[in-house]
Amino acid sequence: MANTSDAQFDLIVIGGGPAGYVAAIRAAQLGLKTACIEKRKTLGGTCLNVGCIPSKALLESSEMYHLAKTRFQKHGVIVEGVKLDLPQMLKRKDAIVRQLTNGIGALFKKNKIESFLGTGQLLGVEGKLKQVEVVLDAGGEKKIISAERVLLATGSEPAALPFLPFDGKDVVSSTEALSFAEVPKHLVVIGGGVIGLELGSVWLRLGAKVTVVEFQDRILPTMDTQVGLELYKSLMKQGMEFKLATKCTGVSRAGASMLIEIEELKGGAKSKLECDKVLVATGRKPFSTGLGLEKLGIKQDKLGRVEVDAHYQTAVPGVYAVGDLIAGPMLAHKAEEEGIAAVERMAGQAGHVNYEAIPGIVYTSPEVASVGASEDELKAKGIVYATGQFPFAANGRAKAMEETEGFVKILADAKTDRVLGVHIVGPKAGELIAEAVSVMEFGGSAEDIARTCHGHPTLSEVVKEAAFGVAKRQIHL
Repeated sequence: MANTSDAQFDLIVIGGGPAGYVAAIRAAQLGLKTACIEKRKTLGGTCLNVGCIPSKALLESSEMYHLAKTRFQKHGVIVEGVKLDLPQMLKRKDAIVRQLTNGIGALFKKNKIESFLGTGQLLGVEGKLKQVEVVLDAGGEKKIISAERVLLATGSEPAALPFLPFDGKDVVSSTEALSFAEVPKHLVVIGGGVIGLELGSVWLRLGAKVTVVEFQDRILPTMDTQVGLELYKSLMKQGMEFKLATKCTGVSRAGASMLIEIEELKGGAKSKLECDKVLVATGRKPFSTGLGLEKLGIKQDKLGRVEVDAHYQTAVPGVYAVGDLIAGPMLAHKAEEEGIAAVERMAGQAGHVNYEAIPGIVYTSPEVASVGASEDELKAKGIVYATGQFPFAANGRAKAMEETEGFVKILADAKTDRVLGVHIVGPKAGELIAEAVSVMEFGGSAEDIARTCHGHPTLSEVVKEAAFGVAKRQIHL
């Protein structure tokens, strides 16, 4: 292949989401001349544009609305005539997204990263150089750029159900569920995982009837069973309805409404749910369309994930992949860590990701956060462990906040006391989990947490008390 590149770089990153843009910045810091190709009109990928950030903005806004209607009076704050201004709520969400995506553009300029808004495709290899074709969004102009290294970071996309395809209006993915023009009368959510519960919570708080259909016999099936049960009970109290151990089998129309056909796994009882909106949140799949993987012989597993070695390198030397495109939890922070580790290894450094210390967070109310092994996982491996647990109901700060649901649970090795897993359901769980992640990253013990001074009164004291609980010496219980 003749070298007809319009430009040559040390590294080309395909994908401008959390994995890609963070990797590009780190590469530039390490002195690599870097280019980043992003198919959206703005940088930030799914996370910033139609995922993590806009969903959290709506969760925060909808929680404010819900609290104004239900809890302010307990604090002696009387608010009359509370009304929902959905267009303003959506406008605020969009403004936050715009600020953050523009911020990445500014970081690229600061680090002298050349960005291409368009699609990128691997063309071939000439010596050490990899050729990448870029089709620019503006006018469809084609460029060929080259680099010794290419990092694939194209992320993932919602997985559709074959009998319930997305139409972008009534049967939607998480993307469209962020921008309903009006509150649905009845929203059926297919899937009781993180995305379904978060977006279901948004529209429940804003006045929709929400029914979650989950194939497993519990929600959050990948997280600790006790934590999932606690959240289930809380969401039930809030009015969310559930059809567990139930599968969706089809859909039919009844005028302006849809009839979602469901079947119970035990007994096979069939019924229909009438609704006006359906959110399919059964998972995501790697996005590798149009990358040209086959041309270079880059292998994918049966789930469509790109196969890589311990250095995130594919079967083609100099071509790497990270984030949702490879095996592991589809989490933005996991993708960021892999992006940094991959480019540091390219630069001869010792980049590393500790997959035992990657937190998972659910931004419902109460929040859920976990890191490390669950009790079910430890039992399955035959690991003997000790458990410490403490409720938020016994914590002064939680009482002052009127946020007393949930608990902190710490699992530690019965012999060494090393922390193996921490599971939180309760207020600010997503922030509290950071302490547990740090302790696990350094191989710390439950006693290390218990002996560390925590501010009073704070929610973090619940973590300390749970650590005391491992040795059965809680102070306030």
